[in-house]
Amino acid sequence: MTVSTRNKAAPSSAPAARATYRHGDLHRALLDAGIELARQGGPDSVVLREATRRAGVAPNAAYRHFANRDDLLGAVRAAAVAAAARSMEAELALVPTTGTPTEQAHAKVRAVGAGYLRFAHTETGLFRTAFGGRFTVQQTPDPAMGGATGLNPFQHLSAALDDLVAAGALPPGRRPGAEYLAWSTVHGMALLAIDGPLRGTPQQMLDLLGQRLLDIVERGL
Repeated sequence: MTVSTRNKAAPSSAPAARATYRHGDLHRALLDAGIELARQGGPDSVVLREATRRAGVAPNAAYRHFANRDDLLGAVRAAAVAAAARSMEAELALVPTTGTPTEQAHAKVRAVGAGYLRFAHTETGLFRTAFGGRFTVQQTPDPAMGGATGLNPFQHLSAALDDLVAAGALPPGRRPGAEYLAWSTVHGMALLAIDGPLRGTPQQMLDLLGQRLLDIVERGL
């Protein structure tokens, strides 16, 4: 029996180019493609031409939305920072609402650190993109860099330390600059785990080391 092949499209491995986009769709498609590139290979992998290929449009179409590669990378970095903030928020949501103010304040500091480390381990490409370049801790950051609460990672850490002061667990005189010390300590552990001598260490051991590190941070504050 002969099977007709009339009207059957030939298979193709290349994404089909879209002729038109509703307003805003292409911007989102390019950003999503850039985020996925960063997730797979960090900031160096965010290339405008590859993002347009994945979005299924001609390279020139991207310039209506992103002026150049740095423009796209900046948007991807903002998304990566927001993702880090959401990782912290997920840990903060697990903090018990019971206990003394001091216990809750300490739990929030640990949650922020745990969320940061978890993000480094599970979203390494986005972690490198978020904190390997132009992320700043200015007082009025880009709202796009915040998580669901609108706070960025640095602001989550600052708020947790402020709660320690309010609970009487951190002397006010030791509060100025404490966020930089805590952040650099946890960030150092993250880098040792993903790019340094701890790379390849079983996750169970990294989790244990992370908890002991947070113990040290709490005592050091």
